[in-house]
Amino acid sequence: MKDDFRNFKRFINGKKTAVVGIGISNKPLIDFLIKLGAQVSAFDKKNENQIGEYAKKLKDNGVKLVLGQNYLEDLNNFDVIFKTPSMRIDSPALTAEKNKGAYITSEIEEFIKYCPAKIYGVTGSDGKTTTTTLIYSILKEEGYKSWVGGNIGIPLFSKIEEIKSDDKVVLELSSFQLMGMDVSPEVAVVTNISPNHLDIHKDMEEYVNAKKNIFKHQSSNDLVILNKDNEYTNSMVKEAIGRIKQFSIKDELKSGGCLKGDTLYIDGIEVCKTNEIKLMGMHNVANFLTAFAAVKDDVSIQSMKKVATTFQGVEHRCEFVRELEGVKYYNDSIATSPTRVLAGLKAFDRPVILIAGGYDKKIPFDILAEEGYSKIKTLILMGDTKDKILEAFHKLKEEKNIEVKIILADSLEDAVNKANKIATKGDIVTLSPACASFDAYPNFEARGNEFKKLINKL
Repeated sequence: MKDDFRNFKRFINGKKTAVVGIGISNKPLIDFLIKLGAQVSAFDKKNENQIGEYAKKLKDNGVKLVLGQNYLEDLNNFDVIFKTPSMRIDSPALTAEKNKGAYITSEIEEFIKYCPAKIYGVTGSDGKTTTTTLIYSILKEEGYKSWVGGNIGIPLFSKIEEIKSDDKVVLELSSFQLMGMDVSPEVAVVTNISPNHLDIHKDMEEYVNAKKNIFKHQSSNDLVILNKDNEYTNSMVKEAIGRIKQFSIKDELKSGGCLKGDTLYIDGIEVCKTNEIKLMGMHNVANFLTAFAAVKDDVSIQSMKKVATTFQGVEHRCEFVRELEGVKYYNDSIATSPTRVLAGLKAFDRPVILIAGGYDKKIPFDILAEEGYSKIKTLILMGDTKDKILEAFHKLKEEKNIEVKIILADSLEDAVNKANKIATKGDIVTLSPACASFDAYPNFEARGNEFKKLINKL
């Protein structure tokens, strides 16, 4: 049973409340907290000029701004603290306040706690956004008033009073958002797990445990969807509290989502054929099976099939950009881990010219070399990690005598120009970086948009 939001309204009114981070998700939160009568202080590394007009609006509304590099030094004696998703729950500033009795939470945690509608939460290392979007699209096709949020869509906590009990909500949830969370959605989906974000998490165990919070606090009537083909997620079956459905593209399953020959099934019922799906790659077949398993209790097979046979994909995910002189260019900027790159490479019918490299998330690249070499015609490396990726491919040459042609580039523009120079008719060029973008771009979308701009200028 969900908490009544009126309880939160009574709780937050008049409370000394800190919001750490004046970013996209927290701006509507700050405005909402002001409306609910909280005494709000907003904290951010940025200065007033960088925040812009919104800083003036906050001050006009009585919000105290705490800005600059040492902003956390003034995080003292608050009743409630809303942290930004990327801030570790065990950071010294938060720990000190928690020890003094502060209630530490986040926008997404409070939303899950009070949302009156059924929530489908999606996490995993790869495929989160596509799966989230598929679930949302199928629910909409069935006729439900549906909302999408978390890592994508809009921050939903500020909209909570508009959401009705018979609506449906789909949330994409990262390990950062889940870490320390003590509430779970009614439907919890874990697409897969592979090493990721080890620049933030202490180790792989902490990363996996953060993901598990998506189902750890469910009730016995709730549902968890787990990937049977992935070692990490398959082992979670024994820890699930709610009902379990699995999906697989390798094994036939009587219950759950599976691929038999060229046909996608859910609970033994045929949904569609692989050649009817618009999206490339077996990883997208897995994404569809995941979505079918998540929504089976609430939608018809017809709604699943309609979305499966018409859905064109999400921007920056194996996105076709253009064909120029017989060369096809694809933007896969979302591929910020080696396993995500491998999934994309397997979608193409020939080895590609791969542009990779970027911000270092402290994850190994050996798997990219060992499993990806046969899918790479030429590797163009850029960014902070180019030497680290180069080392993984040099190791492949030393240990297995397998050599991949590698070109080094100084920037994304240089990489595009070098790819254009060596590409011949019939080639495929894809930006699939295996790394985050933060060495050169604020996010993967900005990197992908820059790539598309460069390609369209050729």
